Amino acid sequence: MTASQTMIELRGLRRHFGATRAVDDVSFSVERGHVFGYIGPNGAGKTTSMRILATLDMPDAGDALIDGFSVVNDPDRARHRLGFMPDYLVTYPNVNVHEYLDFFARSYRLRGQKRKDAVERVMCFTGLDVMAEKPTEGLSKGMKQRLSLGRAMIHDPAVLVLDEPAAGLDPRARIELREMIRSLAKQGKTVLISSHILTELAEMCDTVGIIERGRLLAVGTVDEIQGAHGHATQCRVSVHVLENAQGLAEWLAGRAGIDEIRIEGDGVRFLLADGREAEAGILREMIEAGFRIYSFGARRQTLEDVFMKVTEGRVQ
Repeated sequence: MTASQTMIELRGLRRHFGATRAVDDVSFSVERGHVFGYIGPNGAGKTTSMRILATLDMPDAGDALIDGFSVVNDPDRARHRLGFMPDYLVTYPNVNVHEYLDFFARSYRLRGQKRKDAVERVMCFTGLDVMAEKPTEGLSKGMKQRLSLGRAMIHDPAVLVLDEPAAGLDPRARIELREMIRSLAKQGKTVLISSHILTELAEMCDTVGIIERGRLLAVGTVDEIQGAHGHATQCRVSVHVLENAQGLAEWLAGRAGIDEIRIEGDGVRFLLADGREAEAGILREMIEAGFRIYSFGARRQTLEDVFMKVTEGRVQ
């Protein structure tokens, strides 16, 4: 992978439709080889932002750059450095998978052996080589998503913008898509991906941006967003004891850095200031205090937890 370089940059981007501020002064950047998760409720402004990045729409103010090229002032160069995967795939009657990809390779002015190599490369990467002769209209949802990704990759762009690529996929297809995105990032591709499946974004993304009602509320890693919004980094701990769960709960109530204590049968759940040292310390102290613990587990705050804390659930 090459040295750090900003490949996607939004600068004060605005796009309004009448009184609706679909994108309202949004700014962030994504480095080469990174995967950026763009999350927000329906109507938050994600697709509008991505359409502007793909040069399919124009902002009312601000700018967006792909590998340093403005989508406003230099859209042709920006377009050739970007592959856009929309949230739906338009297929054509009587066109098979190979013909479909070959058509888009020709659209990017790939000729001769270069075009053949591009189609073969994409089909092998997406696993569509075994379906080369299959009509595009007869593909499953998962295969259509692979074809859509292949179309976005056909000209070997440095940046990929993927709008809800995992929508409607079964678990195996989602896992396979996630592995493909990770592989692309390892190759040095920069990926911006929107999704409602936050657990999957957390597993594949380096950073995330949370948008609501057109406004970017937070950007960074999960821990960075928690810290920036005044939320202590915490983990949720579950402890089970052979007896005296009530006594354990009362004992925990007198400890610093512990919140939301709840008794559940022979178990106690609580929030603990995050860090493996804190987990090890509280476990040692409970044992030294005489509590007979037979189960101890900790789960750190997830992207879903952060999303719920940062957003308000408002729509426009």
